[in-house]
Amino acid sequence: MDERRNESGIEIKSVYAASDVSPETELPGEAPFTRGPYPNMYRGRPWTMRQYAGFASAEESNARYRYLLERGQTGLSVAFDLPTQLGLDSDDPLALGEVGRTGVAIDTLDDMRTLLSGIPLDKVSTSMTINAPAAVLLLMYELVAEEQGVPGTALRGTVQNDILKEYVARGNYIFPPRPSMRLTTDLFAYCEEHIPSWNTISISGYHIREAGSTAVQELAFTLANGLAYCEAAVAAGLSPDTFGERLSFFFNAHNDFFQEVAKFRAARKLWATLLVERFGVTNPKALALRFHAQTGGSTLTAQQPENNIVRVAIQALAAAAGGAQSLHTNSFDEALALPTERSARIALRTQQILQNEAGATDTADPLGGAYYIEALTAELVERARELIDRVDEIGGAVAAIESGFIKDEIETAAYRYQQEVESGTRVIVGVNGFIEEADERVELQKIDPTSEAQQVERTARVRTGRDADAAAATLAAVRSAAQDGSNLLPPMREALKALCSIGEVCGVLREEFGTYDGERG
Repeated sequence: MDERRNESGIEIKSVYAASDVSPETELPGEAPFTRGPYPNMYRGRPWTMRQYAGFASAEESNARYRYLLERGQTGLSVAFDLPTQLGLDSDDPLALGEVGRTGVAIDTLDDMRTLLSGIPLDKVSTSMTINAPAAVLLLMYELVAEEQGVPGTALRGTVQNDILKEYVARGNYIFPPRPSMRLTTDLFAYCEEHIPSWNTISISGYHIREAGSTAVQELAFTLANGLAYCEAAVAAGLSPDTFGERLSFFFNAHNDFFQEVAKFRAARKLWATLLVERFGVTNPKALALRFHAQTGGSTLTAQQPENNIVRVAIQALAAAAGGAQSLHTNSFDEALALPTERSARIALRTQQILQNEAGATDTADPLGGAYYIEALTAELVERARELIDRVDEIGGAVAAIESGFIKDEIETAAYRYQQEVESGTRVIVGVNGFIEEADERVELQKIDPTSEAQQVERTARVRTGRDADAAAATLAAVRSAAQDGSNLLPPMREALKALCSIGEVCGVLREEFGTYDGERG
């Protein structure tokens, strides 16, 4: 018997027919939005081409942003280095050797000014992949915009601000889960008043999938985290019909084209259903799940790296056919190094070919009604819902994280996948099948080894040149807010305006909230 199952364990039939599906009756733009959040989808507005970039210094990253914008990129996506993601300054001993390596180093408002120099923030939508110190970086962005004469009401973009997935998939957390959730909801409330068009969170399945989850797990754990954020926001006195409009999601686009298209459709249907059931949401804009997609970094291979161009194109088409609102396409050399200008340009051109030559923007939900797609969509909804129910039995996403359940589930799936690769039952072209004796050498992006020292010197100059008394007073106000439970963002904004560093602001919160050890809690 020729039995086939995809990586989520779903059995794939040799052929699908009308008897395998219950046809969706709604149109795109109608609840539960299986077919898309907008009636005309890309005919009204194509997805935003948002290429993720950032490395070394603010000056070098600014030059890369300008390079991509000049070549047709339609939105910014900022990658921060590891110390910035962990709320550490570049001169912190723990940052040694990591400054500017996986993204741009941002220590103070002065760095953010340089990063965004010459970029019109009232015209460009910006995504920032930052979580534990998300509020700090967003406040810096707002302050730079105001210096440009752009009010918060004119800013558009997204801050990832999804701390829960850090505890189970990515590891870039600072504080324990519960004070981290307070920071998240404080940001929700601040933006509702000051930056109303900003997407206050990008609830991320991407990193869950990168850690080795199946598509079902990516779907279930991401939406379970989303429910936890909604519960925390409601507990803080916010309305789900209001803050729900500013929630966005971030999913991975992997190699199984058909499963990925079905996954995106299932996510919309399941999210709308859950919001009605759990919170009584009636606002269609709050029910309509909108998402950014990124092609799968973990699917890229160092062997025969040019093959990655094909992988990325397939994954990008899946995101488009599944109805993504914005998309990042990985560069083919990312299994080896940060992208060069050439590889980043090829990745951008991939999206432009899909939009302009492949017909990907011509009709909403182009695969809707296909028996296989509809059957997979229904199966993914059912399996993800079962897994969400298991999370609920534990006490919700935060409790499931604290108990280790979600991390264990992902690690088990990752181990099973690796066993399939090593046994040869799952073929990865160029890795365990169709192997070449020698690969062509690829030109790699090089990081200037002096950039770390230069960043450390820049941060020291800012500290020396600021008003020390004003800086100390504003940090004391941050501490007071942490203690009395008031919204943390207004005093943090004043501290950043006084040129306090990200490490100093997060240092105060470390002292008040403590830190989190994934092994001990």
